[in-house]
Amino acid sequence: QAQLAESGGGLVQTGGSLRLSCGASGTFYSINDMGWYRQAPGKERELVATISNGGRTNYAGSVKGRFTISRDYAKNTVHLQMNSLEPEDTAVYYCYAVTFRGPDARLREDYWGQGTQVTVSS
Repeated sequence: QAQLAESGGGLVQTGGSLRLSCGASGTFYSINDMGWYRQAPGKERELVATISNGGRTNYAGSVKGRFTISRDYAKNTVHLQMNSLEPEDTAVYYCYAVTFRGPDARLREDYWGQGTQVTVSS
């Protein structure tokens, strides 16, 4: 099994920046996609950004140009640099990873972190 540990959330003013980090540990054969989702009060969890094993990135339209996702493949970590933050970015941010217990695609296991709070004050 894998465990995901997030860090870097906090309180920031509008226009400020935060950097989230997430490290994967435990036992797994490989990690494929990693990424970030967020959930604001009263809303469904939504994709923020993902990065594939090959470095392909995908962003929600609302964060494109402001957020940058990156990955350290050797350390099994993923980062989210968030700039020009807005009150609408306030949410709990969850790290996400697609892992495999072996080379067979049927051995896929998805994991979520516990979440880190990001609050942007106006």
